[in-house]
Amino acid sequence: MGASDDLPVVRTLAELAGLVQRHRGLYVRWSRGPGTDLPRDSSTDDLTGVPMSGLSASPLDVEEWWEGRPVEPWVARRLYDYAHLPHDKGPGVRPWILKGRETARGPDNEPLVTQARPMCWVDSRVIDEARAEVARQENAWGPLRRTGR
Repeated sequence: MGASDDLPVVRTLAELAGLVQRHRGLYVRWSRGPGTDLPRDSSTDDLTGVPMSGLSASPLDVEEWWEGRPVEPWVARRLYDYAHLPHDKGPGVRPWILKGRETARGPDNEPLVTQARPMCWVDSRVIDEARAEVARQENAWGPLRRTGR
């Protein structure tokens, strides 16, 4: 791990929800970490290979329409939707939280973030908690996973 990868670790869903409540403009990124991502400050479109104008990430800010509901299910869903990426992208891919500036949108309408400031890693146990939280909801939900051809 590089120096920029030496970050605190969020170990519970409640702890991550608290971070989201205290800070606006947080994103979760699934990758090999800031040490790999920050020097290039750009993602690549998997379909075309075209470089994009920022790091692909998912926003964590709670939207106003959520209307004071608990933050844990919100954050759980944001994690759950992309929890397949470590399997799809290979060894070393895991979630980390960053603060940055959204500059554009990627081909899946995801934010592209620059000026990324790493905040923390997300422990794998938080992903397990996110899966359990999603399973407790009234309606069935699946991750945003594409299937192969």
